[in-house]
Amino acid sequence: MTAADGPSSMPHRQDPCRTSDVLGIVGDKWSLLVVRNLSQGPRRFTELKRVTTGISQRMLTVTLRGLERDGILTRTVVNVMPPHVSYALTPMGMTLREATAPLLEWSLGNLDGIHAARAAYDSRAEAAPPAPS
Repeated sequence: MTAADGPSSMPHRQDPCRTSDVLGIVGDKWSLLVVRNLSQGPRRFTELKRVTTGISQRMLTVTLRGLERDGILTRTVVNVMPPHVSYALTPMGMTLREATAPLLEWSLGNLDGIHAARAAYDSRAEAAPPAPS
């Protein structure tokens, strides 16, 4: 392959490094929460903002655009005044929800333990003498 051929001329193969694109979705702070919040059906932007605690309007917009680009959700606009925009999971988005549900459940089940471990670590780090220069 020459530089002029470009990556599209290469045959498709299962390169493990390519999974980093998908893992970026799973590792993103907000994407899985948005997917979880859409698992019960379509929601409008304001509903998603309300149930996704802590997300800013701008970050929700960026997250929704990324998930739409990746084929995880669809954006539907109904031309009424004011416009009605809703978001829904695609079939691929539903499989992402199914695949990540155990991770989200694990997170909820271990949140208190993680906070306790962080507090203990931070206490030890504050009490430790400074490292020699």
